[in-house]
Amino acid sequence: MNSLIKGMVIVAAVLAAAGTGLWAGQTGLLKLPMTLASAMSEKRPAATGPVIYYRDPNGKPLYAPAPKTNDDEQAYVPVHASEDVSFEPKPKPASEVHVAAGTGEKKIKFYRNPMGLPDTSPVPKKDGMGMDYIPVYEGEDSDDSSVKVSPGKIQRTGVETFTVSKRAITRTIEAPGVVQLDERRVVVVAPKFDGYVVKMGDVTTGTHVKQGDALARVFGQAVLDQAARLLIEQDTGWTRGDETSDPPGLKGPGGVVGATRRLQNLGVPEEFMDQVKRDLRVPNTIVFRAPIDGEVLERNWSDGQGFKDGDVGFRIADFSVVWMMVDVAEGDIDALRPGQRVTVTTRARPGRTFSGTVTVIYPQLMKETRTARVRVELANPDKALLPDMYGDVKIATGSNADVLAVPASAIIDSGSRQVVLLDLGNGRFEPRDIKLGRRGNGFVEVLSGVSEGDSVVVDGNFLIDAESNLQAALKGFSTPATTEASQ
Repeated sequence: MNSLIKGMVIVAAVLAAAGTGLWAGQTGLLKLPMTLASAMSEKRPAATGPVIYYRDPNGKPLYAPAPKTNDDEQAYVPVHASEDVSFEPKPKPASEVHVAAGTGEKKIKFYRNPMGLPDTSPVPKKDGMGMDYIPVYEGEDSDDSSVKVSPGKIQRTGVETFTVSKRAITRTIEAPGVVQLDERRVVVVAPKFDGYVVKMGDVTTGTHVKQGDALARVFGQAVLDQAARLLIEQDTGWTRGDETSDPPGLKGPGGVVGATRRLQNLGVPEEFMDQVKRDLRVPNTIVFRAPIDGEVLERNWSDGQGFKDGDVGFRIADFSVVWMMVDVAEGDIDALRPGQRVTVTTRARPGRTFSGTVTVIYPQLMKETRTARVRVELANPDKALLPDMYGDVKIATGSNADVLAVPASAIIDSGSRQVVLLDLGNGRFEPRDIKLGRRGNGFVEVLSGVSEGDSVVVDGNFLIDAESNLQAALKGFSTPATTEASQ
């Protein structure tokens, strides 16, 4: 009995399923699978527009702005502009979108890529990175190559401007230098007669002497002979014989050179001759005295030492003024001029700065170092600068004449062209090609491209570049017809 009941239930179920299928076929319910199949087999239209980004080939939510491969060395799939999927509700056509502006309405013409790529859209959309396309209103896509940035973006980017004006362009040249003595302030004590040293003064190498200090007492027979003759001429009136000589009284009757002139030629000091005339006697020795204030660099004599005509007994130098010999790079030679201001610092005197001027630019180049030698004159009243001391030299170069200049930060330099952003007001900026001249101390001379009084962007110009599609504007600046066609 149970088996019979089970068989009847199975037959009833089969009949019910068959009836249900017949009803579904008649009502069209079975058309749904066919519709899905046909939709899946339907061909998608060919992709159009530029490639805007690349996606993972396996469908993972991974994207890239440039071609690349995944970990399995599979290339990312390019996504064209027509394939970019937006999950936002489909907006109204651009022709139906209007924005109230004062008493009228501003119409959105199109939407441009926020990253400056050369693709536009007639409706709002997002790029591959999720950034909204930027609307372009009527009147904003001007043909003067200017771009407009909203006041909010200008404030966020911290844009600063500078008024183009005239100023002196100076540039500081830095170079190493070495201290040397001023050649004009070095003197030697060398007799012009033969003799010997009777007694040395209390002077050694390195001693500071004052003008008139006794250096040595010497004997010279030639000097004694002429001193004796001086007494004779004084008694006979020779020293008063020729009042027209220079100086007067140095020649006797007939123009004969007197003893005074001969003693001067031997280098005998005036005090010796005055002593002979005053005492009417000839001293046995002559005292050589320091001719200047300075330091004794050399002492070549000792007590009892003989010497010949021209032998150097002492070398004395005045350290109150010294030279700094500077090696300037070959590329900086043209900027140097005598009289330019110089500052010097040394490791030996930390914290001190010495001031001087350029006096001589030597007319030769050292081929080993490709540098030119420049002489700088420095005051050294306290002898802080010593010979052969190294120093770091800064030479202020440039002309005192004012030239049109802008800060260096205003220049956008691509290598082949230089551009500044001209502030036209009301958030509008125009890229302007310029020609540059000299540079110095943070400013650049502008030879052409802007005028005095123009306002240029000095801070935030690269952010404006990114925010306002500056590259597209620059392209339009050079080829406006092409840009208009692309729009």
